[in-house]
Amino acid sequence: MAEVFLRHLSRWQAEQQQEALADEFVETYHRAHGAEYDDRQAFLRAFNRAFSRDGFDMVVAGSGGRTAGHAYGYLIDRSGDWWRGLGTDEPWDVEELTVSRRVFALAELTVRPPYRRMGVAGRLLEAVLARTDAALAVTRVDPGNAGALASLTAWGWVRLGTVGVDDPHVPSVGIGPATEIWGRALRA
Repeated sequence: MAEVFLRHLSRWQAEQQQEALADEFVETYHRAHGAEYDDRQAFLRAFNRAFSRDGFDMVVAGSGGRTAGHAYGYLIDRSGDWWRGLGTDEPWDVEELTVSRRVFALAELTVRPPYRRMGVAGRLLEAVLARTDAALAVTRVDPGNAGALASLTAWGWVRLGTVGVDDPHVPSVGIGPATEIWGRALRA
């Protein structure tokens, strides 16, 4: 297989490529036949909200003229109180970091099936986190997604607690009832 290259996209480039990214999302999660349209529309709605947020950053992986995956996220703003209910044993003052705009939300991390188990996801994650000044990265994950949980654990993320499925402040990675919040320190 050809080498996989990474590149950052500007907001404008991300907006221009959203249709291709939606196709990649549907192919990556390949759910039940007939769910493609709904999955695609949900991705486009979430993506359109994301690329206009402060601190938005996106990285795409490509090989042989085709996308292999992507990762994007943004800074979480002060609205909402998504951190309430998290355990008190986490090593960060999540509320303070959120209020000071030092929390980066990983909104999406996908890798097409042919490119999995090649280190692409880890490279995408590190590239998207490298350019933020945030002190903490967070995301929501479906607790039944064993692959995502194993990857996050291997990458140094820890479970912070749970949040409502429909909470709009912390995006979820993957498809499913994303109720667990995971985090990783980025800077002191």
